[in-house]
Amino acid sequence: TAAGRLIIKTEFLPTKYRGYMLPLSQVFWLTGSLLIIGLASVIIPTIGWRWLVRVASIPGIILIMAFKFIPESARFNVSTGNTPAALATLEHIAKMNRAVMPEGKLVEPILEKRGKFADLLDAKYLRTTLQIWVIWLGISFAYYGVILASAELLERDMVCGSKSDSEVVVTQGDSEEGQSPCHCHMFAPSDYRTMIISTVGEIALNPLNILGINFLGRRLSLSITMGCTALFFLLLNICTSSAGLIGFLFMLRALVAANFNTIYIYTAEVYPTTMRALGMGTSGSLCRIGAMVAPFISQVLMSASVLGALCLFSSVCVICAISAFTLPIETKGRALQQIK
Repeated sequence: TAAGRLIIKTEFLPTKYRGYMLPLSQVFWLTGSLLIIGLASVIIPTIGWRWLVRVASIPGIILIMAFKFIPESARFNVSTGNTPAALATLEHIAKMNRAVMPEGKLVEPILEKRGKFADLLDAKYLRTTLQIWVIWLGISFAYYGVILASAELLERDMVCGSKSDSEVVVTQGDSEEGQSPCHCHMFAPSDYRTMIISTVGEIALNPLNILGINFLGRRLSLSITMGCTALFFLLLNICTSSAGLIGFLFMLRALVAANFNTIYIYTAEVYPTTMRALGMGTSGSLCRIGAMVAPFISQVLMSASVLGALCLFSSVCVICAISAFTLPIETKGRALQQIK
């Protein structure tokens, strides 16, 4: 869903506005993140986490019904020979903006064939594709890693000199011999506040991220933010105050959000129309792999070694920073390509 949304926005926006408007859409992601934390703080302590899942699924159901109101990309329609549909979309946009359609006709070449997976591994795009996959996997790994690590660090009270007062021991089994203690740490209201503050960080660097994307370029901007992400993962291991921990989590959330902003834009811009959806789709698959691996590090490995888990996250971010810096194509100011 996120990939398709971004592709449509990329194909509608002019080149000079893409680097500004796409990162600003992060505001809506932030709103959803804050909403789910707020709901969790109310629902989990009262009626349980299962009800939180049920309530959180409602927007997704509404979104399914809203899909039919989203217009198809005019660029895509023209490329497939459906010029009337493209003109209808553009006329609707002009009417909404109280503007007049420019004179002339749409001249995008009709695509004889659609892109296929082998095109991503063609000699022209092979290196770009492999490096993008590494970056997508690493960014997702870091993004979901910091979210899950935040909860883990709060449960462990990783603040110097503090001890948890909220530990609850839950026993499982009918007999004393079969009882298995489960040490659960319920979030206190202050923990939810910490998560809200750190989540707000996802938009904190948006102005700098926009400046970096548009003036430094996509590659250099991404390599800088990935390098800083690696640094702040290591800083989480420092014995610090509650304010210090919140500050580190705040910056990490800001950096991982900036990473996602940049790689989304770069991936949508680097591939031609014939391959754009395919490139975003395969990258999204690698993103899901990173998301699946992250819990094993943030919760399983971190329970054995906090330093080991944080060093692993940091190392992956360094690899992504190097991969971003050495990407062969810079897309800043580059028009969307129609065919490969």
